[in-house]
Amino acid sequence: MSSSKPPLLSNATRDLAGFAAQLRYEDLPAEVIDSMKSSLLDSIGCCLYGVTLPWTQRVQAMVQAEQAAPMASIFGSGQRTSIANAVLVNGTAGHAFELDDIHKESIVHAGSIAVPIALAYAERDGGWHGRDLLTVMTAGYEIGTRVGNAATMSLFYRGFHPQGTSGVFVAAASAAKALGLDANRFLHALGIAGSQAGGLMAAQEGAMVKRFHAGRAAQSGVYAAELAGRDFTGIEDVLEAAYGGYLSSYSDQPNAARLTDNLGTVWETAKVGYKPHASVTSIHAALDALVHIMRDHDLSAEDIATVRVGVSNMTYVHCAWEYKAQGVTAAQMNLYYGLAVIAHDGVAFVDQYRQDRLAEPRLLNLIGRIEAYIDPEIERMGPPYRHAAVVTVVTRDGRELLHRELNRRGSPENPIGRQDVEYKFRNVVDACLSKQEVDRVIALVDQVEKLQDVSELINLLAAPYR
Repeated sequence: MSSSKPPLLSNATRDLAGFAAQLRYEDLPAEVIDSMKSSLLDSIGCCLYGVTLPWTQRVQAMVQAEQAAPMASIFGSGQRTSIANAVLVNGTAGHAFELDDIHKESIVHAGSIAVPIALAYAERDGGWHGRDLLTVMTAGYEIGTRVGNAATMSLFYRGFHPQGTSGVFVAAASAAKALGLDANRFLHALGIAGSQAGGLMAAQEGAMVKRFHAGRAAQSGVYAAELAGRDFTGIEDVLEAAYGGYLSSYSDQPNAARLTDNLGTVWETAKVGYKPHASVTSIHAALDALVHIMRDHDLSAEDIATVRVGVSNMTYVHCAWEYKAQGVTAAQMNLYYGLAVIAHDGVAFVDQYRQDRLAEPRLLNLIGRIEAYIDPEIERMGPPYRHAAVVTVVTRDGRELLHRELNRRGSPENPIGRQDVEYKFRNVVDACLSKQEVDRVIALVDQVEKLQDVSELINLLAAPYR
């Protein structure tokens, strides 16, 4: 079956490919460079910690058993494998603990895909300038987030995970830029990647495979770019095709105009946010609101009688399902568990999502006294406020305390600074690198645009943990 309908947006895929293929470091505004440097440090931390986790280690064991040609490092292992296999492991690691950066509109965590790809090619080639690294990352971020924007939240509501679906375009664009593909081959890289998009949201309720979506997207993007470089062809109108295209297949309500809106003028790459909590982004505003109430009123968990939390329909569907101790993934995706650990610990970071905490009786007791609902006022504000939350705590002495949080801490609207990203990095990699190594990675990233060669940075990430 073919379609006689007109394309959703004529030449959209070609226009994006041409833009990314011609992109130079000199084209990047200062705000984009600054964003990419923060994302580089944040993503490295996510990857280094993620490699230590059991689900990533299972993927690594499979890859190492293949004994592929050693071209790029598996972070923290001292082991090398093919480009495609290295990004499979390192991408999985980057998304392994709900810590990776987030672009709100697209619902894509580009760092866990673009950074492993850029570093893998830099290692294979040798001699990459730090500016090359930032340019490759930007190509991936800008193309992939625009694809996610155009797919709209409809893609998510249909049950697809944006990281595995729109994420392949982050990957293909990063790899195509790393390979220096011309505009036509770049177009085919995107066209090949679109046929490899996949990832189901049911994975959020207890499966390891959610982490794998980022790694698999990264690997698929590498395959797409490598094939395009060999003149293998893809769907030339993959994004805008009215029948069987990415947007027409994955989204009931695509907004194709978002693919190229103000391309090269308004940078989606500069709209990336970071995660101070080790959980799904959709619940962060609610966690922030509860922190605010407890801090301002000097409450402990024992003071709380009940909690009511109003959220968007998106967050309710995504995160307000009945909590069961099904595993770390499920806990990190669940609104009730996140609120419970905030109430008891004051934070929701790495230690709060240990396996031995997931069925803790005091947490389960409080979860039973938390109610979530769809807040009509938040709904009326539309998609830009889908992360907003209003939290009401009723204390045991009868007080009713309310706080509304429209923009989560770490979002572009309520940003955290580079020093906060560095603080998070130090905490995440504390068990992975020595203090001297941590300091050196931070220093190298801080001056990455001035580095004549990024090999020292790669070597620090590649060395086996001691």
